[in-house]
Amino acid sequence: MTWKGYLRQDGRKGIRNYILVVYLVECAHHVARLIAQKFPGEQVQLIGFSGCYPNEHADRVMNALCTHPNTGAVLLISLGCESFKRNVLHENILTSGRPCHTLVIQQQGGTKKTIDAGSEWVSKTLLQLEKIPGTDMTVADLTVGTVCGGSDATSGITANPAVGKVFNRLVENKAIAIFEETGEMIGLEEIISKRGVTPELGMELKKSVQKADWYYTQMGHGSFAPGNADGGLTTIEEKSMGAYCKGGDAPISGLIKPGDIPQKPGLYVMDVVPDGAPKYGFPNINDNAEIVEMIASGSHIILFTTGRGSVVGSAISPVIKICANPQTYQHMQDDMDINAGRILSGLATIDEVSKEIFELIEKVASGTPSCSEALGHQEFVLTYKTFTPTGPSCLPGQ
Repeated sequence: MTWKGYLRQDGRKGIRNYILVVYLVECAHHVARLIAQKFPGEQVQLIGFSGCYPNEHADRVMNALCTHPNTGAVLLISLGCESFKRNVLHENILTSGRPCHTLVIQQQGGTKKTIDAGSEWVSKTLLQLEKIPGTDMTVADLTVGTVCGGSDATSGITANPAVGKVFNRLVENKAIAIFEETGEMIGLEEIISKRGVTPELGMELKKSVQKADWYYTQMGHGSFAPGNADGGLTTIEEKSMGAYCKGGDAPISGLIKPGDIPQKPGLYVMDVVPDGAPKYGFPNINDNAEIVEMIASGSHIILFTTGRGSVVGSAISPVIKICANPQTYQHMQDDMDINAGRILSGLATIDEVSKEIFELIEKVASGTPSCSEALGHQEFVLTYKTFTPTGPSCLPGQ
């Protein structure tokens, strides 16, 4: 399938063309939100970082999001006294070929004047973005991420293996596929290490899972919630095996961290667990933080599998919901794109559901809204974290 996308200056192609209204500290959140809300139904979305103290991870992720292929233009809203490097971000966005404008509330004269100025800029820029010519896209131009949330005992036997087969097909078609949750691979260290394209990468993959295990131990909290147990999961190993299925069985081309953008097709593991001593809280603070981090690494679309049910979507990149449990699907079908629970009911095979997911990826990429998009979901979470850069062993051949 071929469809029209948006060619960016760096050669990447987008499937959406959003104007992002970005608050650079929580004190600017209200002003930015009121600007974005003036454009219901338009390609305008709100994202931001609430912290006043600087954080390299947040800065890196925000730069990646503001120059994401699905981003067409950016309006930055600053209070004026926060530590975010707004001038550097502004210049990076302009260098990427995107329109960008920065408003500083303290300099603009307060709430109302900033809202008026921001709204005027967004109105003009929407007209400007309509003139961007389309470019042909195929699956080979896509980066697709996957995450699971609200998992239950059905997740690992229906939705997750179906996504795994989709990932195999994406890799075969020269796309980039990203799966994460090293904290949900505990117990599978040896298995995943054997999938690295080099022995050195295999060792790094193993170490990333061991780090997650250590981090959770220090925090006294693992990636196993009461809702998982209520849904029939018994141990972290059982949950790990189910979550691991989402990655398929292709060789792993690299281990990345949030904001790393793979430079060639293949399957990549994202390590979202912070490096160093725990100091910012639980690494899996919520599903949307993980979604944002995969988008920061270039994901055009996120495949979200759920057994218990989840309604979250995301700003910037569409989220496709794949429901593992047939009962959950019947109860929440307005929020679900795919009923993988039919596998459990004997109404479909894993191969049939994976084909359905792959075809929906193409439709959503060509402009069809996913359920969460149609319902207006634009959840966004960017937290404090600390990461060290990946070494050459993590990205062989890059």
